[in-house]
Amino acid sequence: MAINVNTVYQTVLTILNKEQRGYMTPDEFNNVATQVQLEIFEKYFEDLNQQIRVPQTDMNYSDRVENIDEKIAVFKTFGNATYNTGSVTPDKYFTLPNTDAYGKSVTLYRIGEVTYKNEVLVQRLQRNDFYTSEKSKLTKATKTFPTYLFENNYLFIRPTTIQSDIQVEYVRKPVDVVWGFTVGSLGQYVYNSATFNAATNTGSQNFELDISEQTEVILKILIYSGIIIKDPQIIQAASQQVQMEEINKKS
Repeated sequence: MAINVNTVYQTVLTILNKEQRGYMTPDEFNNVATQVQLEIFEKYFEDLNQQIRVPQTDMNYSDRVENIDEKIAVFKTFGNATYNTGSVTPDKYFTLPNTDAYGKSVTLYRIGEVTYKNEVLVQRLQRNDFYTSEKSKLTKATKTFPTYLFENNYLFIRPTTIQSDIQVEYVRKPVDVVWGFTVGSLGQYVYNSATFNAATNTGSQNFELDISEQTEVILKILIYSGIIIKDPQIIQAASQQVQMEEINKKS
């Protein structure tokens, strides 16, 4: 379950009001919220690397790793790389997908497995090994055992006879957070709960982080606003208040 953008924004406004710290416009909120989401997202990988270094004799090791993996899994996707015969480099290369297999625009964060014809795993090599291995018949890449070099966001594939059917698994970046609105008759901002439409720049986009991160998200947004809350219960109480108000509005 994702974090509702309206709950977060209204909670932030409630606390800002109680602390007499002014107001945060929707545009200010959207910018800060997007930055906070990215920071928490990137920390998943730091936490995962730390857990991997923990001795596996720790009884809670697998649970912690699994918990982080589940949070990252939301951002895992795949798509087809495109063969390019341009003259940017002396080698022919593949460009990474900018849409996933479902046609959704994405921004790549970290590359995963690369496969040929959805079944042959392409081995990743570092630059020196990639070119050196081609000099020997024993190590030269084949369509059965292909290799790739990932450099400057390009995929260089060996053998060069492979010019299609390259699939890439990767982790995408979270999409930008948007608290969408219309302007009411009194000039007030009115929340637009419709799904965000990039073409018309209307509607809203929730956080893509797990609901368990909601308090952390609010705390970080408040820090950007100059407020440091040491007691998380204040955040939880404010969130509950906002949710109750939303329920009352609907009833």
